[in-house]
Amino acid sequence: MCVCPGPRRIGIPVRSSSLPLFSDAMPAPTQLFFPLIRNCELSRIYGTACYCHHKHLCCSPPYIPQSRPRYTPHPAYATFYRPKESWWQYTQGRRYASTPQKFYLTPPQVNSILKANEYSFKVPEFDGKNVSSVLGFDSNQLPANAPIEDRRSAATCLQTRGMLLGVFDGHAGCACSQAVSERLFYYIAVSLLPHETLLEIENAVESGRALLPILQWHKHPNDYFSKEASKLYFNSLRTYWQELIDLNTGESTDIDVKEALINAFKRLDNDISLEAQVGDPNSFLNYLVLRVAFSGATACVAHVDGVDLHVANTGDSRAMLGVQEEDGSWSAVTLSNDHNAQNEREVERLKLEHPKNEAKSVVKQDRLLGLLMPFRAFGDVKFKWSIDLQKRVIESGPDQLNDNEYTKFIPPNYYTPPYLTAEPEVTYHRLRPQDKFLVLATDGLWETMHRQDVVRIVGEYLTGMHHQQPIAVGGYKVTLGQMHGLLTERRAKMSSVFEDQNAATHLIRHAVGNNEFGAVDHERLSKMLSLPEELARMYRDDITIIVVQFNSHVVGAYQNQEQ
Repeated sequence: MCVCPGPRRIGIPVRSSSLPLFSDAMPAPTQLFFPLIRNCELSRIYGTACYCHHKHLCCSPPYIPQSRPRYTPHPAYATFYRPKESWWQYTQGRRYASTPQKFYLTPPQVNSILKANEYSFKVPEFDGKNVSSVLGFDSNQLPANAPIEDRRSAATCLQTRGMLLGVFDGHAGCACSQAVSERLFYYIAVSLLPHETLLEIENAVESGRALLPILQWHKHPNDYFSKEASKLYFNSLRTYWQELIDLNTGESTDIDVKEALINAFKRLDNDISLEAQVGDPNSFLNYLVLRVAFSGATACVAHVDGVDLHVANTGDSRAMLGVQEEDGSWSAVTLSNDHNAQNEREVERLKLEHPKNEAKSVVKQDRLLGLLMPFRAFGDVKFKWSIDLQKRVIESGPDQLNDNEYTKFIPPNYYTPPYLTAEPEVTYHRLRPQDKFLVLATDGLWETMHRQDVVRIVGEYLTGMHHQQPIAVGGYKVTLGQMHGLLTERRAKMSSVFEDQNAATHLIRHAVGNNEFGAVDHERLSKMLSLPEELARMYRDDITIIVVQFNSHVVGAYQNQEQ
C-alpha cells in the first residue's frame, strides 16, 4: 500500500523535464541554448522512497492552521481519499511500532540538508555599464515533494540593463515549472530588446553567425537543464522576436517594462499550449510538451533596473520588500497580490468573465471550479482548452497520456473556457535608500510564517543586530525555568546566524524549526527534516526563496542625480 502526500494543486506525477539555455558562443541557432545541469532531483539524506501513480488522488494532508490543500478532487474520485488524521493518529492506528521511536538528526546533518540547494551571487561593484543597485542575492530550496515541484531562476540581462529573478511553483508535477523557469526570462529579455538589436539577432541567425548572449544565468548545480528540447524552444522564441520585429518599425525607442512583462508571460503560455496541440514527431518531445501543458505553474518575477523595480506575479507566490525604518525596526511592503479566493478582486474578475448563471460554480469552495486554488497559472490546459480540443489531443497523444485518468477528467461545470489565465499582475516600486532587500518566495514559506516575521528575520540577519529587544512571550505564562530556556535558545540562535552564510537558508531554518516563541527549536527542526518523503508533504509544501539585497548607497546616488 502506498501512502503518499498529494500535491498542492492537481496532478499527474511526472519526472522532471530537461530544457535549454542561451550560451556565449555557439553556432546559431543552437548557440542560444546550452546544457547546464544534469541532475534534477536533490540527493536526499533522509526519507524512504514512495511513488504513487495516483499521487494527486490518494492522500489528503492533515489540518495545518495556515495551510489549505490546493486541489479538491471530483466526487467520483472520493474513494481514493482517506480521512484526515494527525501523524500520531496515523501511526497509532496502524501500530507500526509497539513503542515510540525517536530519530533525531545531528546539527551537522540538519545543516547538510538545509544547505544542499543554497546559492549566493554577489554582483561585481562595476558591471561594465553602470554601478548596480543590487548587491547580490541568496537563494535556496527545501523539497517536500519528490521530486521537488518548485523552480527558481536568476539572470543578468546582457543586452539591456537590469537583473531578473523569479520563483516558480509547480503543480501536477514539475514539468511546467521546469519549462517556465528556463524559458520565461528569454521571452522577457527579448520583449525588452530594442528594434535594432532584434534585427541584429535575426540577421545573425539567418546567416549562421555567432550571437552575443542575451542572458548571464546564475545557477546552482541542482537547477536542472538539458538540451533535448532546445531546438523546439528556440524556434518558438525566434517566431516571437520575428513578430516583434514586424510589429515595431523602429520609430519608438521607449520600451514599457510593464507591457514587456505582460506580453512575455502571455506569449510563453500561448506557446506552451500551441506546442502541445501541434505535437512533435519525436515521441519523447511529444510527451514532454504534453506534460508541460497539462501540468501547471505559478510565477513571481522581479526585474530590477537601477531604482526601478517591477514585480510580475501570476498565482500565489509573493514578493515582499524589507524596509528599515529610522528607528532601526523593520516593516514589510507587499509587492504582489495572491490570485486566489482570498483576493476579492480576483473572484470578481472571474465572475465577470463568465455568464451570470456560472456565478456560483466558477469559484466553489474557494477554488476555481471547486478544484484549483490559484486563479492564474501557466499550463493547466484542463482549465483553458475546450472539451473537444482536450479530447482530440488526448486521443492522438501517446499512450502514457491517453491512459492517465486525470487527463480524461473534465472539470465540473466546464461550460465557457478558458477559466484560467497566465497574464501577470505587474507592480512598480521606485527603490529608496531605506528599501534594503526583496524576498521572493513560493507559498510554502508564506503558509508557515507571517510576512512581518519574514522581513524581521531577514533584516536582523543582514544587519547582524539580533535579538536586542526584550523577549516577547505573547501572553504565555512562562516559568523561570522556561525563561532560562528562552535565553539559552536566544544565545544559540545568535550563534546560528554565523552558521548560516545564506539569508534564504536562515529563513528556511526558521520556517521549518520555529517554536511558539519564534525561536528555532533544534528538536522540532530535526523531526521535520527527518520525515520520509511520503510524509513530509503532509506537513509542508516545497519552499523556494530568493533574497535580493539592495545597495542603499547606489540607490541614494540615483535619487541625488535626479534632484
